[in-house]
Amino acid sequence: MPFEPFVTAVIEGTLNTLINDNPDSLKRLNRLKGRTIQLHLKELNKTLTFIFSHQVDVLADYDGEPDCYLSLQLSVLPELKDQANITQLIKQDKLVLTGDIQLAQKFAQLLGECKPNIEEWLSRVTGDVVAHSAVSGVKSVTQSIVTHARKHQRHLGQVVTEEWRLAPTSLELTHYCDQVDQVKSQAARLEAKLTQILEKL
Repeated sequence: MPFEPFVTAVIEGTLNTLINDNPDSLKRLNRLKGRTIQLHLKELNKTLTFIFSHQVDVLADYDGEPDCYLSLQLSVLPELKDQANITQLIKQDKLVLTGDIQLAQKFAQLLGECKPNIEEWLSRVTGDVVAHSAVSGVKSVTQSIVTHARKHQRHLGQVVTEEWRLAPTSLELTHYCDQVDQVKSQAARLEAKLTQILEKL
């Protein structure tokens, strides 16, 4: 199987599965029926065409005229949900958009909602109790790792600033900034006095 049809098939299958698992996404899909969006991904220099009907079809080659054409980096796509961002992105050369702006927003919202529900998918194979226990266990372990990492980060910060004295503490930094402000104000007063003296001369 050639690479492009394989990639489009994976995107299409994943997208449709995620949409079907979420009733809100199905409603959004219905609002896009009969519309076509072409998405040019700058990172890959590839163009994908999304055709909306009772499902989403994804094509690598499309000769028709899309209702909306977007050229952007993938990281910019979530920002399209808010119409205020679109003008800003165009000015910053992060987005090229031709066609229906509202269609681009609806597309971004649809993609934003397409998040996998791992517990739901797992429950189809293992049952509800096992799936819930497994997902809760993974969340608990992840939270424990994050907490442990933050604790070590704080400890390392204390060692660097207080024991090894390689970096100033926050109080020392604040004191230094205050001293800089005092010197600035003294310099400004001195400059004002010098200006007055020069004017009198």
